Amino acid sequence: MSDYNQRQIAYLALGGNLPSSIGTPSETLRAALAALQSGGLTVCAISPFYRTLCFPAGAGPDFVNACARVETNLSAADLLALLHEIEAQFGRERHARWAGRTLDLDLLGLGDQIFPDVTTVNDWITMPAAEQQSRTPRGLLLPHPRIQDRGFVLIPLRDVAPDWVHPISGKTVVQMCDELPESELAGIKPL
Repeated sequence: MSDYNQRQIAYLALGGNLPSSIGTPSETLRAALAALQSGGLTVCAISPFYRTLCFPAGAGPDFVNACARVETNLSAADLLALLHEIEAQFGRERHARWAGRTLDLDLLGLGDQIFPDVTTVNDWITMPAAEQQSRTPRGLLLPHPRIQDRGFVLIPLRDVAPDWVHPISGKTVVQMCDELPESELAGIKPL
């Protein structure tokens, strides 16, 4: 893994709805946070854990979701590789897109970086959900192209980074939360 010797702030989403070898989804998220620190990240802030409805509806048990603000000197690609390693440690299997999982760690943003470019990320931001469900990005996208659409991400992200500005839309997390439809907020409850 690369070492840039420059600390950056990254925003991570954590979630799970299936038990792991550690235990319940909440226990798995707590263990994953410890694994992030063991992996060299400095965890600066952790949101409360939230119970959220499974997406898509009926696909499995409800999720436990949270967000963390971390400091890292890893590149975006190396940070994503670390997140995938930690997911694998907790039994994450990738059989189907948006399926139930023991642990999901998403890199939401790394400072104000856009990767690979504005056009590619915008293509994914504007892609219909049905098409997204059947396609997988060929590589890393920053910021995560669905942040602005997902209450289960924005609500906990607001707890740790209310003033973070989306590098493409120019909106803060609070502004994106305020624009969510009521249907996207239904069923998100603090644990």
